[in-house]
Amino acid sequence: MASRRPAYLPSFGVQVLIGMAVGLVLGFVGRATGSEGLASTLKIVGDIFVQLLKALVAPLVFTAIVSSIAALRDLANAARLVASTFLWFAATALVAVLIGLTLGTLIAPGVHTGVSAAAAARPETTGSWLDFLRGLVPGNILAIEGSTKLADGAARTALGFNVLQLIVVAIAVGIAAIRVGEAGAPFLAFNASALAIFRRILNWVIRLTPIGTAALLGGAVVRYGWQSLSALGAFALAVYAGLALVLLVVYPALLLANGLSPRRFFAAAWPAIQLGFVSRSSIATLPVTEEVVERRLGVPRAYAAFAVPLAATTKMDGCAAIYPAIAALFVAQYYGIPLHPGDYVLIVLVSVLGSAATAGLTGATVMLTLTLSTLGLPLEGAGLLLAIDPILDMGRTAVNVAGQALVPTIVAHRFGRGERGDFAAQPAE
Repeated sequence: MASRRPAYLPSFGVQVLIGMAVGLVLGFVGRATGSEGLASTLKIVGDIFVQLLKALVAPLVFTAIVSSIAALRDLANAARLVASTFLWFAATALVAVLIGLTLGTLIAPGVHTGVSAAAAARPETTGSWLDFLRGLVPGNILAIEGSTKLADGAARTALGFNVLQLIVVAIAVGIAAIRVGEAGAPFLAFNASALAIFRRILNWVIRLTPIGTAALLGGAVVRYGWQSLSALGAFALAVYAGLALVLLVVYPALLLANGLSPRRFFAAAWPAIQLGFVSRSSIATLPVTEEVVERRLGVPRAYAAFAVPLAATTKMDGCAAIYPAIAALFVAQYYGIPLHPGDYVLIVLVSVLGSAATAGLTGATVMLTLTLSTLGLPLEGAGLLLAIDPILDMGRTAVNVAGQALVPTIVAHRFGRGERGDFAAQPAE
């Protein structure tokens, strides 16, 4: 991804691996010594890196989607391309949730747990189907969340972008710019220039990925460790087994079935997958995901600019399929509540459709509470799992990001639209 690197530097992928190794070492050192200075430094550096990526999300998504709308009008079968994308979203989510249900039934993590009932607590944020409708409509064009007063009476305005709303606004602006004809041409030209500028800034930020990876992974080791896994070991095992099956079995099988090389896919998508793992945020990883999908996986910009941001908000096989399925079974088993075949069908439906219903919100807990409320299970059960949620979230987000790169790659290949690189033309191995 990094272009024209000095000859004395290793490849970008090797740099990232070195960053992960350094992060692990720093994390274990910080945890063993209890050094608050090291822990604070890792957190600050990691937070700055994630903030840099998040700062680019809004302008990149807006300008890229407006450009993609202008370009999609020239693509044949654009409607079929979009419909195929949603179909693959649903199909892969279905496979993921079925794996989750199977593992949750076989391992029975709610029965084999050492967590105390005192840990049960109703989460502050819960999901509902109305969130989907509310999440589609922005409060205003700038997506300003609102202002709050500080203790000294000063006003502070928080600017926060809901990516799902941003996609809706960008699509509307792009269509309007096309429909007004010549009057929209200067705007589209300006938008194209802005997109090129933001992409160049993104390249600069991406070069910091090895440093950001070291800080994020080291900080995670210092903060969370692995001690809390003991009481919820069976649950963590079920979740990570499901994530591994999807990432290492289902996705490669889908690539092979479509004549694509799993090895080349994972080599190309690795920067986005590993950043998703350490940052625990599909949105923060979005600029990198779009970059690898377009430049390393050969997906045309016109399609990638539409599909990848949409996937980052609605395509979450880890958080919205595997995890809520296993977690719902855990809660039911823990409280001794029997589930009937109809309940399993509900879990499938919620997992396949629910990621869209919670796209404007963050965290797998929101998706879990949506599943629990639909099944009539105690929402307090979600609190039992919060102790190890950050550790599980790393794996969940990595699978999310892999799926967000997988679907556009497969769809573009099936429609014969690979333009960049040689990935789409390479035979499967």
